[in-house]
Amino acid sequence: MVFDYIQKYPHRTKQILGISYEQLQSLLNCAINRYKEIKTKQESQKIRINASGGGRPEKLLIQEQVCLCLFYLRQMPTFQVLGMFFGISKTEANDTFHDWIPILRDILPSSLLEQLSNNESDLLFAQEVLTNFRLLVDSMEQPINRPSDDKEQQKYFSGKKRQHTLKNQVIGLPSAAIS
Repeated sequence: MVFDYIQKYPHRTKQILGISYEQLQSLLNCAINRYKEIKTKQESQKIRINASGGGRPEKLLIQEQVCLCLFYLRQMPTFQVLGMFFGISKTEANDTFHDWIPILRDILPSSLLEQLSNNESDLLFAQEVLTNFRLLVDSMEQPINRPSDDKEQQKYFSGKKRQHTLKNQVIGLPSAAIS
């Protein structure tokens, strides 16, 4: 329903998903290509007994699945409400979101500080420049499904929340100077 609404009223995309309609189309193209690459790689590694194409078909199109993820990240509804908006169950909404997050993380650029963390001299320069400004800093954790790999579990485990989470940190500069 949300994706159909965006298709009908593209000028409202920024309000709903946080990106413009053109940016959404570009993201969808990249996401579909990356998804096809991953599925092709998985299919080539499978040992098949039955012919491909069997099983239950997905209820949402790829575009709707990406839209579901963006909608969740922008609006932060419960998975129950998210499922109602997209006409699926809360479990399927949860699974869809957690299936697409690694793909979106792969195709979207990381933050400037994350990019600079590999080069220590650039990171030190950025930290020095940022010390001259007042910063607004906030962090949050989003629960994820427990990874099956032990190292992945250690990477995502939050002792504070006692569950596996994605850790996010948001840093912003105030737009107005304080006198």
